[in-house]
Amino acid sequence: MDQSLHDFFRKEALDKVRHAMANQHLDALIVSDYSVIRWLTGFSGSTGKLLISPDRCVLFTDFRYREQVALEVRMAETVITTDGYAGELVSGSYSLSGVTGIQSDTMSWDEALRLCGKLDGQTTAVPVASFFDDLRMVKNSVELMHMQRAAAISEQVLELVLPMIRPDVTEIDIAAEISYQHKKLGAERDSFDPIVASGPRGAMPHAKPSAAHFRSGELIVIDTGCVYEGYASDQTRTVALGRVSPEARGIYRIVSEAQQFGFDSARCGMSAAELDTLVRDFIAGYGYADAFGHSLGHGVGVDVHEEPRISSKSSRILQENMVFTIEPGIYLPGRFGVRIEDTVVLLPDGAHSFQRFTKQLVEL
Repeated sequence: MDQSLHDFFRKEALDKVRHAMANQHLDALIVSDYSVIRWLTGFSGSTGKLLISPDRCVLFTDFRYREQVALEVRMAETVITTDGYAGELVSGSYSLSGVTGIQSDTMSWDEALRLCGKLDGQTTAVPVASFFDDLRMVKNSVELMHMQRAAAISEQVLELVLPMIRPDVTEIDIAAEISYQHKKLGAERDSFDPIVASGPRGAMPHAKPSAAHFRSGELIVIDTGCVYEGYASDQTRTVALGRVSPEARGIYRIVSEAQQFGFDSARCGMSAAELDTLVRDFIAGYGYADAFGHSLGHGVGVDVHEEPRISSKSSRILQENMVFTIEPGIYLPGRFGVRIEDTVVLLPDGAHSFQRFTKQLVEL
């Protein structure tokens, strides 16, 4: 990947941030969200703050990341602090005046109080929340490329682990193998802890893998994702160990058709709430309204869960190059669950999936 292309899009993103700051009458902004810091600068460390003003972009971190920032960061000044970023901010090296925004949704109340105490007299600190949500929803070509690669890695992993599922293997065994194979195939890490839930545990949408052994005749929900070059993937497939009941196969067919209906219905200009309602009503038409209790999907990007939320409560209007999941499910407590999830990019002709793995019920 040509580094200049990364730089171009990061500069474009920073310009949008500064424009949004001007609209909100902010003279400076202190960024504490590591996902945003990586989105704007490329820095992947776990300690740092970013100061953005009309004419400067400064990343503060400590000695542990001195060499890392030299390798990763090109679009910001870097300052290695010895006594924390707050002391550096009030050192007189930065023209803080007017109004400075602080990310109230990612900075603790205690840290915010201490920071405001140090800034008192230099600038007026104000809380800002969800500041970057709108700015990150529409993806550029580099972001889409990284997300496609992340999805491809997770699909390779799924193909590797499915043959390992048998009665003498546990959910934890497969979850651990997923994490290992993600890194082995080039991912930085999982984008979330893998979900591997068999039989009745599949009725828990966010079940944690257990020491339960797989049993023949049961459905298995496998929800995985990884991070590649800072961008996440997310996908779910439900498979069967051996032959499952006609009822389970029927539920699988409904969920599969509901997801395809979501694909066919998604279009630029519709609301996220409308898309959620269409698929929800499709499932309700089969009598399973109460068995589909979560939203239809969520945005994916630097964070695996971000805007736009594909929910009946969302006011977002879907736009070209937004990336989000379509993941209907039916969950029958104490019995089994089915979920099928793809991450899609919305283009003028509709939703295009990053995933290629079959939607047919795989019987192992």
